[in-house]
Amino acid sequence: MDLHERTSALIALGQHLLGEDDYLRAVMHRTYHNNLWFTPANQEQAVKAIAEQFLDAGKLENWLSQYEIPEPATPKTVGLVMAGNLPLVGFFDVLCVFAAGHKSKIKLSEKDAYLLPYLLKLLEKIDLRTAAYFEIANRLHDLDATIATGSNNTARYFEAYFGKKPHIIRKNRNAVAVLSGKETDAELLALGSDIFSYFGMGCRNVSKLYAPQGYDFIPLLELLTEYREVVLHDKYKNNFDYNLALCMLSREPYLMGNGIVLTKNTAIASPVSCLYYEFYDSIVDLEAELSNRSAEIQCIVANAATISLPVVPFGKAQQPGLEDYADGVDTMAFLVGL
Repeated sequence: MDLHERTSALIALGQHLLGEDDYLRAVMHRTYHNNLWFTPANQEQAVKAIAEQFLDAGKLENWLSQYEIPEPATPKTVGLVMAGNLPLVGFFDVLCVFAAGHKSKIKLSEKDAYLLPYLLKLLEKIDLRTAAYFEIANRLHDLDATIATGSNNTARYFEAYFGKKPHIIRKNRNAVAVLSGKETDAELLALGSDIFSYFGMGCRNVSKLYAPQGYDFIPLLELLTEYREVVLHDKYKNNFDYNLALCMLSREPYLMGNGIVLTKNTAIASPVSCLYYEFYDSIVDLEAELSNRSAEIQCIVANAATISLPVVPFGKAQQPGLEDYADGVDTMAFLVGL
C-alpha cells in the first residue's frame, strides 16, 4: 500500500468509529469485565478521541505532510510493547508505524487485550491489504526497532532486551498544573477533567499542583465536587479510602474533597485518588525547577500568561493531538529514519 492508500484506510476507520457499532460496544463490555478500571464510558472517550484527534482527514493529512515518507516504503518490523494504564493508549504508536509504511509486531497488555485487535480487524475490512502490516505476538523477536512503554522499573529490562537496535523506551511521567490564583471558575472546573479523566491513571493526568504561597485550595475543592461520581467506582473508592486512612493514621496534614485527597509533597507522581501540591515563591524559580525535572513531566497545564514554558490549556491534558508526542520524542521522525 502506498501512503495515500494507508491514509485513506485510517480516515475510513475514524469515520467508522464515530458511528454506531454494536460489536464494538460488546468488545468494550468484555474489556470492562476483564479490567474494571476500563469502564465503557472511559473506553468510549478514548475511541472518540482517537477518531477526532488522530484519524480526522484534515489533521492526519496535514501532520503526515511534515514528513518525507519514502515511496515505495521499505518496510521494517517494529516491535510495540503496549501499556495498559488507559484504553487504547498504544494506538498512536500503531498508527505511526503503519503511516510510515512499516510492520508492527504488537505485544498487548493483558489489561487491554481486546480493543486494539478489533480496531485492526476493522482496518482489514476497510482494506484487506492492511492485515499484512500487523501481527499480535506473545513474544517479540526478529525486530528492526522497538517502541516500548512501561514504568521506570520495566524500562531497565527494556533497555537490556531491546537496547542493541533502534528504540524508544518510555518511562513514568505525569502532568502538573501551575496555578496563579487568578484562574476563573471555568478554568478550575476544566482542571478537574485533567485530574479525574480515566481515574487519573494516564501520564497526561495532572498529579500535582504548584500554587503561590498562601493559595486557598478550598474553592478549587468545592468546584471539583462536580466530579464526585468517581467515588462510585469501587476500585477508585478503595484507593480513596486507603489513602485517606494513611493520612489520618500518620497525622499528615491533608485536605479532602469529594473523591480526592490533597497533600503537600515534593514528588510529582501521586497515587490514584491523591493530588500533591507545592507552593512556590517565584515563577522564575518554578520554571527552573520544572525544567530540571522535565524527565518526570509529560505536560504542564496552566494559563499561558502564568508561565513562559510550553503549556496545555486547562481541560485539554487528555486531548493530545498528533504532534503531542509522548516524552517529547518525535515518533514519526524516528520511524521514517529507520
